[in-house]
Amino acid sequence: MSDSRISDGQFHEGIDRDEHSLRPHFIREFVGQPKLRENLSVFIQAAKKRKENLDHVFLSGPPGLGKTTLALIIAHELGVEIRATAAPALEKPGDLAAILTSVGRHNVFFIDEIHRLKPVIEEMLYTAMEDFEIDVVIGQGPGARSIKIPLEPFTLVGATTRPGLVSRPLHDRFGIRARLDYYGTQDVKKIIFRSAGILETDLDEDAADRIAASARGTPRVANRLLRRMRDFAQVWGEGSVTADLARRALEALEIDGQGLDKLDREILSAIIRKYDGGPVGCETLAISVGESVDTIEDVYEPYLIQKGFLMRTPRGRMATDNAYAHLKLHRKNGHEPLLF
Repeated sequence: MSDSRISDGQFHEGIDRDEHSLRPHFIREFVGQPKLRENLSVFIQAAKKRKENLDHVFLSGPPGLGKTTLALIIAHELGVEIRATAAPALEKPGDLAAILTSVGRHNVFFIDEIHRLKPVIEEMLYTAMEDFEIDVVIGQGPGARSIKIPLEPFTLVGATTRPGLVSRPLHDRFGIRARLDYYGTQDVKKIIFRSAGILETDLDEDAADRIAASARGTPRVANRLLRRMRDFAQVWGEGSVTADLARRALEALEIDGQGLDKLDREILSAIIRKYDGGPVGCETLAISVGESVDTIEDVYEPYLIQKGFLMRTPRGRMATDNAYAHLKLHRKNGHEPLLF
């Protein structure tokens, strides 16, 4: 098994240290999701007082909202180690068995993209989560036999952007379930100022407003934009991110005032121009814009739907009146829309 996504320490390999430095390590540092923070804090404190492992945790929500960060926070708050992997890296039962037998007492095992677990891996996980033991088959054919291997009690944290694809038996084995929602502009702004302090970047109030408004309600996007603003400020300005510089930088990045980037607009434009506003199937739409179906469904659609630019119907995707107005297009008797 590839272990490029497995970490015994603080962060996934492959995540740059700049990004890791921006991640909060404790619940008190985590901005937004107030009810989730409050409940999780109670569950962690209770587990510590009882000196037990925390119940298994299921985190769902769009990409970039902090699911991996929360897994790291859970481990920090509990004072334990974390092992992390992505479901596609678990190719056969032996891969999972090797990790589970070495996780350690009360430690955290984090599986990202848990909806992509193979059925045979998922079935092994059932007894691991419930009884803290796994069944391993020794030998082949008529002489094969199954032995039970006991495990140290551990906490499984599963994260997914597509909770509907997680099987009911697996979902029911998580005692703590939480969904992360898109962040409000003010919470995103707090995250931006916190990150600017860590990155030692001067940032004025109006610039923070512009970045927050363009961050799609997503901390990961906000931090990425802030790092790009820092680059532009060092080349175009004197190192400070001002409102004017932020405006110029967002234009250079082709991000508009609603936070839509070039591909967002291409998706809406394709629905309107090529398919008369829809409905159109996601696979057809993906081919039209040259992107994968998963990326459109996981990354782009949720925000476009939330902003009221896109509708999902039983027959396919449809552009809303807001999408026509945003792209400055109008309908014309079901034919290709014209520019205003």
